[in-house]
Amino acid sequence: MANITLENITKKYESTTVIEGLNLQIKDGSFTVLVGPSGCGKSTTLRMIAGLEEVNEGKIMIGDEDITDVAPGERGIAMVFQNYALYPTMTVRENIEFGLINNKVEKKERTKIIGEICDIVGLTGYLERKPSKLSGGQRQRVALARAMVKRPRVFLMDEPLSNLDAKLRNQMRTELIQLHKKLGTTFVYVTHDQVEAMSMGDKIVVMDGGVIQQAESPATLYNEPDNIFTAQFIGAPPMNILSGQKLFEHVPYIGFRPEKVKLSSASGSNCISIPGKILTREILGSETIYLAATELGEVKIKAYEPKFQEDENLMLNIEHNNLYFFNTDGKRVKNKF
Repeated sequence: MANITLENITKKYESTTVIEGLNLQIKDGSFTVLVGPSGCGKSTTLRMIAGLEEVNEGKIMIGDEDITDVAPGERGIAMVFQNYALYPTMTVRENIEFGLINNKVEKKERTKIIGEICDIVGLTGYLERKPSKLSGGQRQRVALARAMVKRPRVFLMDEPLSNLDAKLRNQMRTELIQLHKKLGTTFVYVTHDQVEAMSMGDKIVVMDGGVIQQAESPATLYNEPDNIFTAQFIGAPPMNILSGQKLFEHVPYIGFRPEKVKLSSASGSNCISIPGKILTREILGSETIYLAATELGEVKIKAYEPKFQEDENLMLNIEHNNLYFFNTDGKRVKNKF
């Protein structure tokens, strides 16, 4: 079993503590994504699992094995980096084969393994090419294949798609999801891109300042955020957060998703209704994003038809069951309705 358990992990760089008392369970066979802004501790956490960063306090387990002090090469882990780290003078075959040769795998077995892996990742026709003759997506597949031939218990991926253009990133996201389904191996994936996280992970760990803000399925994170940070980090556009005290007594902040705002010339029933003026309109094909000025602050609205114009005065209606309430610490509190 390749369950990963992090128990009370602390990581310091000299006198600076970047992660303190972190606890995390990663289920065997899951596609778990660590997501958060730059400097939140996600890559450091991944590198500690890999053994590339020392753990100052705490314990890391894979299954029943304590790997906290085990050398990186003996952990049964394969890591795919942002820059692919391919050998430029070697062919695709030689790049993939390199680790097998070091592990003294016989040539016949090496050929068989490389053939099987390249069929899975779509590299069979490129084995004699050098990395310089490959596209970004093909080089990424070589890095994945090189990791896969190790037959690891766990795949670790540190922002592996960040160097690709938008179209290729979308394609590679789909390919990685399919690859995970084929292999059934534990994937731990780091990204700063919440769209990437939501589309790929079956469990998402949202981090900020070395602290796990929330770890849930994509749907739970979106619909039931624990705090303002998660509410605004997950979702595009992010959740609107406004001062709530003008609308509800003893409510510091209210939140609502942009797609839950209904624009109208009149107030709605069973709603809060906020007067607003359209500042900008972005037509994005199937949807339109409006920015409106209100007395409570600016509000983003996601609609599905561009029928309203800039400078138009309207009512922003949000049904009560679509409101979220947060205290002064930014933590979510029980719904008021």
